[in-house]
Amino acid sequence: MKIEEAIAWIHSRLPFGSRPGLDRVEALLEIVGHPEKQVKTIHIAGTNGKGSTVTYLRCLLEEAGLTVGTFTSPYIESFNERISINGQEIPDQDLIKLVQKYRPLVEHLDRFEAVAGITEFETLTAMAFDYFLCQKVDVAIIEVGLGGLLDSTNVAVPLLTGITTIGLDHTDILGETIEEIAAQKAGIIKQGVPVVTGNIEERALEVIKKQARLRNAPLHIFGENYQVTYQHPAEQWGEVFSFHNEHGKMTSLTIGMIGQHQTENAGMAIELYQVYCKMTGIPFSEKEIRKGLKKAHWPGRMEKLSEEPFVILDGAHNTHAVSRLVQNLKKEFKDYRINILFSALSTKDVEAMLTQLKAVPNAHLYLTTFEHPKALDLSTVTDLVDETVSIVSLWQFGLAEILEKMTNEDVLVVTGSLYFISEVRTLLLQLGGKNEL
Repeated sequence: MKIEEAIAWIHSRLPFGSRPGLDRVEALLEIVGHPEKQVKTIHIAGTNGKGSTVTYLRCLLEEAGLTVGTFTSPYIESFNERISINGQEIPDQDLIKLVQKYRPLVEHLDRFEAVAGITEFETLTAMAFDYFLCQKVDVAIIEVGLGGLLDSTNVAVPLLTGITTIGLDHTDILGETIEEIAAQKAGIIKQGVPVVTGNIEERALEVIKKQARLRNAPLHIFGENYQVTYQHPAEQWGEVFSFHNEHGKMTSLTIGMIGQHQTENAGMAIELYQVYCKMTGIPFSEKEIRKGLKKAHWPGRMEKLSEEPFVILDGAHNTHAVSRLVQNLKKEFKDYRINILFSALSTKDVEAMLTQLKAVPNAHLYLTTFEHPKALDLSTVTDLVDETVSIVSLWQFGLAEILEKMTNEDVLVVTGSLYFISEVRTLLLQLGGKNEL
C-alpha cells in the first residue's frame, strides 16, 4: 500500500461527517484493547488557541526530557502532522501499518447498525492512541476536534485537562449561546482531574466552574491562580510577557508568535506544565521554561512567511479569532498598507467576520474561494464590493496580482479557513521557500 492509498482510505470516511457521540469510537477501541486507557494524557479543548497552547506545552515538556505525543487538527503542511511525537509527524510506513490494521476493523463494525459509519476523525483518534501506546510516549497531548462532551477524543482518561477560550463557533452543533458552548467544552472535565482555564469571559467561566465543582476537579483560572502580563513586542518577531503563579514570577519571557493572545496561550501552557510536573514529580526550572517557549512554532498562526514581500498567514477561521487578528493588525501593522486575502467555509458567520475585517484601517479586502465542498460562495458577498473590498474568483490569480503590486510599505495577510491557509501556504513555499518569495 502506498501512502496516498492509505490517506485516501482515511478520507473515504469523511462522507460520514461529524457525528457527535462516543459509541462508535469506543466500539473500535474495544477491539484493539483500549489503548486510550493506557496512555498518560493531557486533554485540551477550547474555541481558539488549542493548537498554539498544545505546541507551547509540548515544547516545555520536551525541554524537561519527555517524549510527547500530539494529536491535532486540521493539518497545515502535511496530513501526517496530525499524529506527531516531539514535533515529528508519523512516518508514512507507520501510518500505512495503522490503516492496514484499522481498515478491516472499521469495515467489520460497518455491518452493525449501532456502530456503523465510523468517521474519519474517530478513526484517527483511535489510531493516535494506538500509535502513542506502541511508541511508548511519556505523555500525549490530545486536542479536541469539536466541542468536548461528545467529541471522540473524550474517550481519553486524562491526568490533566485544559480549556483555552470560549467563543461562538459551530453553533449549529454546539449551541447558540456562550453558555451552551461552554457546557460542551466543559464536558472534558473528569472526576478529580485538575483543569486549567485560559482567558474566558465570566458567563462561560461560571459554567466551567459549576462543572468542576460537580466533578471535584481542582481549577486553575487565568487571572486568579495564574497571571499573564503583556510587556511589549519582541525585537525580531514575537512577544514578551511576564508570568506569575504560586511558584513565583518570571519576567521578560519571549515567544516567537505574534499577538497578545499568544502570550495568554503561552501562559496557560506554563500553568499546565507546572501542574503536570507537580503531579508527576518532575522538577522544572525557569531556564527550561524560557528555552521551551522560544522553540515553539505553529504554522499558519500569525506566521511570517516572507520578509520581501512581507507576507503573513493567520488561520482566523471564526469571529473570535478574527477579532484577535484585527487587534493584532491595528497594533502591530498600523504603519503598513494592509492587503487581506480572505476565504472561509460557508458554515461560519462570514458576515460578522467580514464586518470586523472591514474595520481595519488602511486595509483592502480581497474575498475569494477555494477547493472545498463547503467553501464560501462568492455570489453571497457581491453586495459588499466597494472601494475597499474586491472579489477574486481564483485566489491564485488574486495572490499573484497582490504580490506584484506590493511595495515595502505593504503587508499581505492571508486569513480565514485553515484549509484555505494550507493551500496558499503550499503554493507560496513552492514559489520560493520561506522568506525568499
